[in-house]
Amino acid sequence: MRREHHARLPWTCLAPVRGSLAALPSTLAAALVAGVLVALTAVPAGAAGHAVPPGAGSAAVRGETARAAVRAHEEARALVDRLRARDAGATEVRAAERRRKAIRAGLWDALWSVARATGDPVAVDPSGRAGRCPAARAPARSRAPEGRDGDWTAPTRRFRLSAGYAARGSRWAHRHTGQDFAVPAGTPVYAVGPGTVRVTTCGDGFGNQVVVRHPDGYFTQYAHLSRIDVRRGGRVAAGQRLGLAGATGNVTGPHLHFEVRITPYMGSAVAPLPWLRRKSVDVGG
Repeated sequence: MRREHHARLPWTCLAPVRGSLAALPSTLAAALVAGVLVALTAVPAGAAGHAVPPGAGSAAVRGETARAAVRAHEEARALVDRLRARDAGATEVRAAERRRKAIRAGLWDALWSVARATGDPVAVDPSGRAGRCPAARAPARSRAPEGRDGDWTAPTRRFRLSAGYAARGSRWAHRHTGQDFAVPAGTPVYAVGPGTVRVTTCGDGFGNQVVVRHPDGYFTQYAHLSRIDVRRGGRVAAGQRLGLAGATGNVTGPHLHFEVRITPYMGSAVAPLPWLRRKSVDVGG
């Protein structure tokens, strides 16, 4: 698979971002990456950013330093969208897009380094082979996409929305990083849009999980699956079945944990329901 972003970029690349980020000094950027790296190294191997006992080190994954970088990226992405909406000049749009990608590259590098150091299976075992995950034995192709009207779809059917993004509770060390869809075990789970399967792994609090990279550069995670029906590197369409919902990992009952990330790694999640609505998918909530 090709590289997801270009050469490793320094976090001082945050400085040129427009709007509220325009005056971000290099010293703050340096402090930002340092804070991410120091905080995230407290994450114990095998811990998930979803459901962990209070006080576990993974609370740092969602610390203010990482959230600041995520906010910076989303502001830069919104600027690109506004420029395109008003038919701004190509040069201006390209410059804004370069700034967005530079922010993502810095966040990516920091989170990748920590994920490798802490044994996050998304970084160290993305195919699931080392952990003997069901993904390693999955068929080469999953079922054909369901019939649909648009290019994007909900990740499952006949669901009830349960724990939402940024929710607080005794199950999480800090805030919830995705949206939970309460469904019975064995309910099919679908790719919300076209993309490439980046991860099919297991072994932490997320249990059996699939991560898909989409053409817009975002990643979607589907966790706690009872079965995985795709392989890493495979291409999927919107509505294509990725596996079945279950209760693997750190859970109290069957459900789908759905997450949208700027990178494949914990610490880069964004609010999933507004993201889906931008794709013309409204699941309520």
